Formats: sequence, structure tokens, C-alpha cells
Amino acid sequence: MAPVDAVIAGHLCLDIFPQLAPGDLPELFVPGRVVEIGPVTLEAGGVTANTGRALQRLGIATRLMGKVGDDAFGRIILDLIGQDDPALVEDMIVAPGEASSYTIVISPPGTDRFFMHCGGANHSFSAEDVPYDRLRDARLFHYGYPPYMRRMYEREGAELEQMYRRAKATGVVTGLDLALPDPQGPSGQADWRGILRRTLPHVDLFLPSLDELAFMLRPGLDVYARTDDTLISALAEESLAMGAGVVVIKLGDRGLYVCTAPRLTFAPDESWLGRELWAPIFRAEPLVGTTGSGDTTIAGFLAGFLRGQTLEAALTSAVAVGACNVEAADALSGVRSWDATQARIAAGWARGPLAIHAPGWQWDDPRAVWRGPHDKGAA
Repeated sequence: MAPVDAVIAGHLCLDIFPQLAPGDLPELFVPGRVVEIGPVTLEAGGVTANTGRALQRLGIATRLMGKVGDDAFGRIILDLIGQDDPALVEDMIVAPGEASSYTIVISPPGTDRFFMHCGGANHSFSAEDVPYDRLRDARLFHYGYPPYMRRMYEREGAELEQMYRRAKATGVVTGLDLALPDPQGPSGQADWRGILRRTLPHVDLFLPSLDELAFMLRPGLDVYARTDDTLISALAEESLAMGAGVVVIKLGDRGLYVCTAPRLTFAPDESWLGRELWAPIFRAEPLVGTTGSGDTTIAGFLAGFLRGQTLEAALTSAVAVGACNVEAADALSGVRSWDATQARIAAGWARGPLAIHAPGWQWDDPRAVWRGPHDKGAA
């Protein structure tokens, strides 16, 4: 098997999008009613499908590691991914007797979407499911969504720690993406602070969203009720103190924040050392949908890292790929090639506004990023 740059593992599911009309939502759950709806769209979803295939489209040689059941949904997931490149599914696990994961996305026009999710075979994914010998030929191992994979948060995260410890021992750079636990479910009751404390010493690139990280390190805090941005730096610094090397926090339409340790053995260059930066988004032309925007933003950042970009350039690439993503309704069709994305940036693609409500931030115009009060980079 040919060497690859990136191995993307973790949550994998079939996303089911029934086409609904305005006004359908109140009728959907009335007992005895038959609601006529439109055709269904099926897509492979989860971090494995979204981040992995986006990386492939950005020119990074990629392998995917996920788990499906030996059922119709599992075959559909593998077929959808294999249409991009049959090699992407060579390391997938088909688990006999298990059900494949799926999500029903209820999204009537003009209404916030909601999801009905079955974790399926994701819940049995374990450290033993990773073929570590394959990682020795890769440069990056990136895993996502442990709150949606029961084995990874049971027993105080012992399985997650074991997987990262073994992956790190192969010599690859390791990345971790999170998901928001269900506050009312088992994942919401897990000790996520303890899980991160034992896992992050083996994680080089830590890439959560603000609400995910706040749920785990500041339980009960309403991040959207705050009027200042000092929480972001505090969460990043706490994650660095736990052992992460680079902390990237996804902020939706407010862009992407990064804070890095002063010493990194895996950094492409010195621009990655001791930094605190914040990149505003690019303007979507037009904004169509946000499905997969976080996953593809991460793909842009990982591609920049693997291509040896400066930290400022990798941040810019990340928000550019994310902006391309939201110009399409699905998770991937908006993602362009690496060269096309870089050309769009170079052509003067307009950035969105960003007001930072914390002291000490300064705009770096040549690099098009905000520099934080803890930034040690060259001016």
C-alpha cells in the first residue's frame, strides 16, 4: 500500500436529508398523520468522511479509518466515499452483526435544523481498531468526535488515551477534533476534563469548537451570554497546560483562533512557536449552508500544516476552505482544489468583519490576522 500523508479516523455515518416544505415541521410528529414530503438525499457524514475527503480534494494523500455495520446503510456509506477514490475505503472496518450509524437531518426551509442520530457501529470503535503499522508510513493521524463514540469516553477515557499513546509512538503528528456531547445522555455525564487531561499530552493539534471546549472545561457556562472574549484565551491556555501543542478553536462566523506552545518538535517553522492569532472569515458568495463547515475548515488547516505553511498562512487557508464549503448546501461540493483556493485568496477575496472584545489584540495587515496579547511572533 502506498504511503499517505494523512490518516483520518473516527465518527462515520450516513446523513439522511428528507426534502421538506415550509410548514411541514408542526405536522411531522402528529400521531396518525401522513405527511407528504420530497425526495431524500443521502450523504456520507462524520469527521472521517468530511475532513478526510476534503483533505483529499486539497491534494493531500489520505486514508480513512471508520467503522460501519454489515448492512445496507454501511454499503451505501462505503459506496458514496468510494466514488471519490476507491482507495479511501481500503482501511474501513465492516463489523458483522452491528448496525451502521445514521443521522436524519430535519431541516425545513426557514427553520433551524435538528437531528435524530443513531451511533451504531461508532460506539464499538476502539483503540484496537486502528492498524498502527499503517501509521508509520503517514505524517498525520487525526481523529474526531469521541463524544459520539461510546468506547472512547467510557472508563474515564482510557480507550481514547490508549489510542493516542499508541499512535504517537509511531512517530506521526496527532490531531483531535471534538463534538458537543448530549447533555442529557451518557456522553454529557462523562468527566471530560479528566478525559482531556489524560489524552492531551499525546495530542499535537487540538481543534475543538468554542462551545465544545467550554462544555468540557466550563460546564454550565453559557458562552453566548458572555460579552467579552477572554474565555477563548483562557480555554486555550488551559488546553496547552494539559499537554496539547497547538490549540485551534473554531468560532463559526467569527473565524478561527489559535494558540501554540513556545516549543514544538513537529512545527513546520518558527512561525508556529509561542503564537496567539485570530483569523476572520472570508465572505461567502453566497452563503448557502453550513453542513460540514467545521470539518472542512479543519481540513484546510491540516493541509496548510502538511504543506509547510506559516501559521498565519495555515489559518488563512483554513477559513478560506470553510468559506468555500458554506457556498454549497452539502459538506463537500463547495470545496475547491488547493491551487484554486490559494488563487482566490491571492486575488483579494474580501474578509468578513471581526470585533474582538478583549484587550491587547492588534491587527497585522500584511498577514491579515489579529495578533493577541500573548503572541510571541515577529511583528
